[in-house]
Amino acid sequence: MDEDVTEALLEIRGLSVSYDTRGGPVHAVRGVDLDVRRGEVTAVVGESGSGKSTTAHAVTRLLAANGRIDAGSIRFGRHDLTALTEAELRVLRGAQIGLVPQDPSVSLNPVKRIGEQVAEVLRIHGLASRRAAASEAVAVLEQAGMPDPAVRARQYPHELSGGMRQRALIAIAIAAKPRLIIADEPTSALDVTVQRLILDQLQRLTTEYGTALLLVTHDLGVAADRAQHIVVMSQGQVVEAGPTREVLHTPQHVYTRRLLASAPSLGTGRPATLRTPAAGAVQAPPLVEVRNAVKEFRLPRAAGETRTLRAVDEVGLTLHRGRTLALVGESGSGKSTTARLVLRLTEPTAGQILFDGHDVTDARGSRARDLRRRAQLVYQNPYASLDPRFSIGEVITEPLRAFRVGDRRSRLDRARELLDRVALPASVLGRRPAELSGGQRQRVAIARALALSPDLVVCDEPVSALDVSVQAQVLDLLAELQAGSEVAYLFISHDLAVVRQIAHEVAVMRAGRIVETGTVEQLFAHPAHPYTRELLAAIPGRSTPSPVGPAAESATT
Repeated sequence: MDEDVTEALLEIRGLSVSYDTRGGPVHAVRGVDLDVRRGEVTAVVGESGSGKSTTAHAVTRLLAANGRIDAGSIRFGRHDLTALTEAELRVLRGAQIGLVPQDPSVSLNPVKRIGEQVAEVLRIHGLASRRAAASEAVAVLEQAGMPDPAVRARQYPHELSGGMRQRALIAIAIAAKPRLIIADEPTSALDVTVQRLILDQLQRLTTEYGTALLLVTHDLGVAADRAQHIVVMSQGQVVEAGPTREVLHTPQHVYTRRLLASAPSLGTGRPATLRTPAAGAVQAPPLVEVRNAVKEFRLPRAAGETRTLRAVDEVGLTLHRGRTLALVGESGSGKSTTARLVLRLTEPTAGQILFDGHDVTDARGSRARDLRRRAQLVYQNPYASLDPRFSIGEVITEPLRAFRVGDRRSRLDRARELLDRVALPASVLGRRPAELSGGQRQRVAIARALALSPDLVVCDEPVSALDVSVQAQVLDLLAELQAGSEVAYLFISHDLAVVRQIAHEVAVMRAGRIVETGTVEQLFAHPAHPYTRELLAAIPGRSTPSPVGPAAESATT
C-alpha cells in the first residue's frame, strides 16, 4: 500500500542540539518540533544563529565534530535517525535523503569532474554500474537544469559558474531519487533569474515525484513563493509555524512580524533616511563619470586564432555625491568589471574615467593613492577579503594605519564606533574573521570601508549573505551615513528588491552593455527593456501581499 501523503515523512519532536566549546556547551537547538510531508515544501526561516541549519544537519547526523544531539527524536518513515548506527545512516544518506549544501565552492570535490561526482552516488548505492552511471549522470544533470549537461559532466567545478555549481549539487542530491531533500540556503548568492530556475527544478521534483523538501532559507520571499508550510526559528527555538499564507498574513509572534517587516522582497518600504533632492535644486557636478568604457580580456587561442572577450562594451555612467546608483544584471553581465574600472583596479581597453572632475584613466603614483583614499570597496565575499591572521580591530584600522591617520588609541576608538554602527559589539575587536559568521564578517568589511570617510563606496553585493533583519539594518545604515556625509554609492546587486530600497538611480547591464537606465520609480513602474521586465518578474515574493490586520500594524513595534 502506498504511503499516506497526509502523514509526515519527516517528523522531528523535542530536538535539542548543543556544541562543545572552550567556554562550555552552546545550546544551538532547543525542543524543536517540525514535520515535512511528501510532495510538499516546508521552509525553515530565521536569522544566522537561529538554529535552522543545525536542525537540518541533525536530520542527516552531519553535525560538526563538536556537535551532539542531546534529546528528541527524528523519525524518517519507520526509522528513528537518532538511534541508527553510522553504517545504517550511510545506507539512507544519498539514497533516501539528499542534501543540497549552501556553498558549492567548498562542497564539490575540486579534483573530480562533475559527472564523476554525480555518478558516484549511483555507484555507491548500487543503482548503476560504472559504465551506466556515467551516462545516467548526464541525464541527472539535465534533470537538474544544467545547460549542455554532456559538456558540463566533463568539466571541473572551477570551470563552472556559481549557478552551474549549485545545479551540480542538486544533481548529486537527486541522483538516487531520494524521498526527502534537505536544501540549506541553495540559492542565497545567485542571481534572481538563476535562483528561479533552480527553485523551479526543486519544486518540480516535489510535484512530479512526491519528494519532500525541507528548505532552509533566510529569504522570506523564497519561502513565500515556494513553501506550503513555514517554520520560524529564533535563538534555537520554533517561535511560530503553520501554513504559509497564515504565517505571512496573520503572524502571531513579534519576531515573525519583525522578519516580515525587514524582508525587502515582501515590502516596498525605503529607509527613512534615504535622501531625495529637493524640487528645483541645482545638481552639483558629478563625482564619477564613466565615458564609453571598454574592457576586453584575452582568451586562450583556438585553432591558431587570438580571441578576446569584451566584458564591458561602451558603458557610460554618471554618479553624483549623496546619491546611490545601482548596477544590476546577471553574473557575467559586466557589473563587477565596471566597478573595478571606476576604482582603477583594472585598466580600461578604451574610454575615460573621471573622478570629481579629474581624469583618472591613467592615474599613477600620488594621484592613484589619493583615489584609493577617497574611493573604497566592499567585496561580495568578506571571508576572502579579510586577512585571516588579523584581529577584527586590525582589519578595521588597517586603512587608517596605511594612510597614517591618528594614533593607536584614536584608531581603536574609531573601530569601536564603526562596529557599533554596523550592529556588532566591541567585544569582537580581538577575534579573528574565522570566528565570525558570514553576516558578521560582511559587517566588518563595511566598517573597514567606511573607516576613512570616503567620498565613494563601491558595494559589490554587500548584503547578499545577510539575514533579512541584519540586511535591513545595513541598508538603513548606508542610507543614514549618506544623509550625513554626502558619500556616493555604486551599488552592485542581483537583488532588485534590495535595489528598490536603497538606490536612487538604476542601470541595467546585460552582456557588457547598459540596456536601460532610470530612477528607481521609473524602472520599477515602467520597465522599457524586456530583460529588465524579466529581472523584475523573477523577484521572489513580489506577488505576495503584505500582512494584514492587527498583527501587521505592530510589525515594527
